[in-house]
Amino acid sequence: MLLASFGSYASSHREAPLISNDPLADNTDLYAFKSPDDPNSITIIANYIPFESPEGGPNYYNFGTNVRYEIHIKNKTTTAGDDITYRFTFSGTNEDPTTFFNIRLGKQNLKATYKCEKSTDGGQTFVTIVANGMVPPANIGPRSIEGKTVGLEAADYNSLVQSAIATASSGEKIFCGPVDDPFFVDLAGAFDVGNFRPEGNSTNETKDGLSRFNVHTIAIKVPVSMLQKDGKGVQQAANILDPDYVIGVWASASRQMIKTLYGGGDVGYDGKYVQVSRLGMPLTNEAVIPIGMKDRWNSVTPYGGNDLQFAKYFTNPELALYMDDSQFGTAVPSLNALRIQSKSLGSFDFRNGKPGLYGLKGNPALDGTALAEAAFGGILLPDAASPRAVDLLPIFYTGVPNLAPYQLATGKNNNPLAAGKPFIHNFLPTLGDMLRLNMAVPATPRDDAKFSSLGLVQAAVLGITDPAYNGSTDLQFIPNMDGFPNGRRLEDDVTTIELQAVSGVVLAAVGLFYDDATAEAPVSQQLLNVLTFTSGPTKNDVGLKAAFPYVQNPWRGFDYPEKPRF
Repeated sequence: MLLASFGSYASSHREAPLISNDPLADNTDLYAFKSPDDPNSITIIANYIPFESPEGGPNYYNFGTNVRYEIHIKNKTTTAGDDITYRFTFSGTNEDPTTFFNIRLGKQNLKATYKCEKSTDGGQTFVTIVANGMVPPANIGPRSIEGKTVGLEAADYNSLVQSAIATASSGEKIFCGPVDDPFFVDLAGAFDVGNFRPEGNSTNETKDGLSRFNVHTIAIKVPVSMLQKDGKGVQQAANILDPDYVIGVWASASRQMIKTLYGGGDVGYDGKYVQVSRLGMPLTNEAVIPIGMKDRWNSVTPYGGNDLQFAKYFTNPELALYMDDSQFGTAVPSLNALRIQSKSLGSFDFRNGKPGLYGLKGNPALDGTALAEAAFGGILLPDAASPRAVDLLPIFYTGVPNLAPYQLATGKNNNPLAAGKPFIHNFLPTLGDMLRLNMAVPATPRDDAKFSSLGLVQAAVLGITDPAYNGSTDLQFIPNMDGFPNGRRLEDDVTTIELQAVSGVVLAAVGLFYDDATAEAPVSQQLLNVLTFTSGPTKNDVGLKAAFPYVQNPWRGFDYPEKPRF
């Protein structure tokens, strides 16, 4: 059971049995964040093709020419499907088929170009916004890239990246190409039955399992006004949690139904396109969906109630069993710091199969809160054995509203149902897995002393403990309100955040404190254990760029790994 749970714990890197055999269509990670250098735009990054070795010649990794890559955006609840869709299709050319080299004499083989199409009517019609986009070659080595006569004679690899950034006819900036994989996780520890090695552990060296691997990215920088449902710019937002500025984002890859192998090595593709991979929230398919359902999850969209069949895996998540000593908690010592509330406020038990807040269902005390039957009580309090429907389910399936009890404990006077300090509103109740982002929230400057890879978890900590923010219940910007799970920044440590969330940190943030807390000391030792827990590396193995596309250039094969890559 432990092996089944942890055996696929990378962020959509080979996360399901079928897609593990089709890396070109494997959507590894998805990011959506306020552009740190442009408050009027949002950047969406969808990465594909896991574990690209920089030395992977002579046939270097590239986007699939028979794969349809799509980024889907939802900004309305009144429509059935996508409100905006970006579709990418790629083509390949061999400029010099007489050589076995990828680059020779200024010509490139396996040279990729792309077409980007956009739909704003639910996918019924598409308009081409980039007709012949350039994909930079693999970062093979200095003779291939900068070499005179035999190479491309580029000034450096970065110049190829910059020249490949396209401006679409509709105004977006777009980049497609190989980059460093920005995700970081202790894969070896995770695969060793959840044997995570926290950063700073003196006994075990922490390793980023994705260090020095590349991926292929599709990055789009889009004006807020183009994504907002009424065409409004960020300056028109009523406040920094304006609910009209919430979007849901997910990405997918599709292939045609029929693949035919002919004599002589030719391959044909026919039939309609079928979705084979998707990604919204990170780690959903890896650490929540059981192995027998992973391929099915990849095949359906988050629309039309499709994801309701998977809801039970959020309301009683398997990972919670390893944070509960009455189950398998003692078998995974690396998660000892994470323990779920069994008697929060003396009575509320959120362990799997327990009632959680269900005992309050229908109570007049819930009136005016999101848990009232007139609001969303039917979803958030479905029965007496689905305790995490109240916190994990909305994080993944609806986003979190700026309503009690989903406000910080600041100002609640030990009553979690009371109004508290607002810190999130990314509520888009589609009941489907998407990465939800409130575009009105400002970006936290990356050089801010309070910037944190713990995203909203750290925003909650500051809102409860920092005198700059805990003196009132007024809405104000708290650093990292723009972090995961309000969108996802490249810097966010989503593995640690989601493990903390499974352990009940969101419940504690809104006033359902851990078992050892008291009214006088709600920030208890158990809460401190959770907040200081890390699942391994807390940042990428290389820095990010300050400007679009923000992801770093791919590792160079010739210099890998002994020398610096630039």
